Amino acid sequence: MAQQSTQPPDDPASADKATLSGLFSDFLWMAAGFWVSPQRNKLIGLGGALVAVVGATAYMQIRLNSWNRPFYNALTNKDMPGFLSQLVVFGELAGILLVLNVAQMWLNQSSKVVMRQGLVDDLLNEWLKPKRAFRLSNSGVIGANPDQRLQADAQHLTDLSTDLGIGLLQSSLLLLLFVGVLWGLSQGEFLPVAGREFAPPGYLVWCALLYAGAASYLSWRVGRPLIDLNAEHYAREAEFRFALVRINEHIDGITLYGGEADERRSLDGVFGSVLDISRQIVNAVTRLTWVTAGYGWFTIIAPILVAAPAYFRGTMSFGELMVIVGAFNQVQTALRWFVDNFSNLADWRATLLRVARFRKAIMKMDDLGQATSRIQFSVAAEPSIKIDDLHVASPAGCVMLSEPHANMKPTERVLITGDNGEHKAVLFRAIGGLWPWGSGQITHPERRRIMFMPVRAYIPPGTLRAAVAYPHPSEDYDAAAIVGALTAVGLEHLGPHLDKEDRWDRELTDNEKQCVAFARVILQRPGWVVVNDALDVLDPESRMLIRSLFEGEFADVGMINIGHDQPDTPFYPRKLHIVMDPLGVKFEPESEHGMAEPPKSAAESLPAE
Repeated sequence: MAQQSTQPPDDPASADKATLSGLFSDFLWMAAGFWVSPQRNKLIGLGGALVAVVGATAYMQIRLNSWNRPFYNALTNKDMPGFLSQLVVFGELAGILLVLNVAQMWLNQSSKVVMRQGLVDDLLNEWLKPKRAFRLSNSGVIGANPDQRLQADAQHLTDLSTDLGIGLLQSSLLLLLFVGVLWGLSQGEFLPVAGREFAPPGYLVWCALLYAGAASYLSWRVGRPLIDLNAEHYAREAEFRFALVRINEHIDGITLYGGEADERRSLDGVFGSVLDISRQIVNAVTRLTWVTAGYGWFTIIAPILVAAPAYFRGTMSFGELMVIVGAFNQVQTALRWFVDNFSNLADWRATLLRVARFRKAIMKMDDLGQATSRIQFSVAAEPSIKIDDLHVASPAGCVMLSEPHANMKPTERVLITGDNGEHKAVLFRAIGGLWPWGSGQITHPERRRIMFMPVRAYIPPGTLRAAVAYPHPSEDYDAAAIVGALTAVGLEHLGPHLDKEDRWDRELTDNEKQCVAFARVILQRPGWVVVNDALDVLDPESRMLIRSLFEGEFADVGMINIGHDQPDTPFYPRKLHIVMDPLGVKFEPESEHGMAEPPKSAAESLPAE
C-alpha cells in the first residue's frame, strides 16, 4: 500500500511571507555594506538634496494644479486679458519646474555613479581578500561568472535602486500633498445611488484609493512570476556570455580541430535556453501589460466620471472640474507607482538577490570547510621549508608525501613527482596555502620570500614592464634590470617593447609567457621558487637555459618542482614522491557554498607573486 505524503501542501501566503522576509534580509545585508562605505557621506548628501528638490517640485505642482482653475475659467468665459495673464503665470511656474527637473536629473545620475562606486568597491574589497576569489571560483554555481555580478548586475542594481527610490519618494510626497488637496475638493461631490446622493467625507480620495488599490493588487497577482523569471534570465545570459568568451579564448585549438560546427551546436543549446526564458518573460510581461495599460487608459476618464454628477448639476465651473481632474491624476500617479513599476520591481528584486547572494557567498569563504581539520602553517625566521606529517584532504582521498618529515634547506632543488595532475595540483595549492584542509604542518619563511609558479603563467594586461615586475609596481625596478632579466631567459627581443601596452597574454607564445614568469624570478630574486610543472612545459632550449641559471648565478635560490619524474637529469639532487590514499581523510563540502572538486589538471593553479 502506498504511503501518503506527510509534507504539508504549499501555502501561497507562507511563500509570500518568506519572499518578503528574504527581500528584507537581502536589502539590510546590502545596506550594511553601504553604511561602512567611504561613499556613505556623499550618498547621504545627494539624498538630502534630492528630498529638497523633489519636495520643491511637488509644491510647484500644487501651484500648477491650482493654476488650472483661473486658466480654464478664462477660456470658458472667453476672457482674453485673463487668458494672457495666466499664460505669464504658467511661464513662471514652468520655468521654476524646468530648473527643478534639471537639478533632479543631475542628482539622479550623480547618485547612480556614487552608489555604483560604493557597491563595486565593497564587492571588490571582499572578493579580492586573500584566497577568497580562488575559493569562490571553485564553489559551484554561486562562483560562476563573477564578472557578471561585479559589472552588469552591480550597475543594473544601482540604476534600478536609484530610479525606483527617487520615483517612490516623489510619489510619496505627491500623495501626501495632493491627498489633502483632493480631500478639500471633495466638498460638494457626491455619487448618485438609487436616486439618493451618497457623499461621504473625502469622497474623491476614497475613489482614488479604491481604484489604485484594485489595480495594484491585480498587478501583483499577475506579475509575480516575473521575479523568478528575471533571476533565471540573468543566470542564463551569464552562461551564454561565458560560452562566447571561452570560444574566443580557445579559438586557435577549435580552428585546428575543425570544431566550429560542434561549438556552434553547443552555443545553440546555451542560446536556446536564453531564448526559452526570454519567451516566458515576454508572455509574463504581456499578461501584466493587460493590467497596467488598461489601468492607464481608464485613468484618463476616471476623475471626470467621479466628478461628473456635481459638474452636470451646475455647482462647479469647468475650471474647478479641471482642478479636480489634475489633483485626482496626481494622486493616481502617486498611487499607481507600484502598478507602473511592478516589472522594474521584479527586475530589481532578482538583481538584488543575485548581488546579495554573491556578497554573502564571498563573506562565507573564510569559514569554508569548518567540519574538516586544517593544515597548520607557521612562519619561521630560518629560510628552510619544512613539511611534517602532511595529509592533504581532497574529494578523492588523502594526498601525502613519501617522506613524512621533509626538511628542505635553501639552495636545494627538490623534485616532487606524481603521475596524477589533480594530486599534484592539490599539493601545490596546499603548500601555497590555498587548500588548507587536512592535517600536518608546513613551516616556511616569510611569504614574500617565496614565489609560486603555476603551469600556466599569468600575464596581466598593461605594459610588458609591469608584467615582468608583477605583482610589484614597475617603478620599483629600473629598465636596465628588467631588460637584463628578459635577456637572461632568452627574451632579449622583447627589450625594446617594455612600455608598449598590449594584451601580452595573447601576443606571447605559451613558452614566452612562461619565460616571462621566470624573468620575474630573476628580477625579484626570491629565496624559494615553488613550481607546478612550469619548468617541464618549456621547450628544451629554454628549459636548459633556465636550469643553467639556477645552477649558476641563482644557485642560492631554492626550488621545489612538483612535476614529472626525470631520472635522466642531475638537476634535482633530491626527489620525493606523491602518495595517494583513497581511504584517507577526504574534503567534503557541507553547504551549497562548499568547494567543488579541484581542477582535473594542474593548468588552473596559483598565480605567481
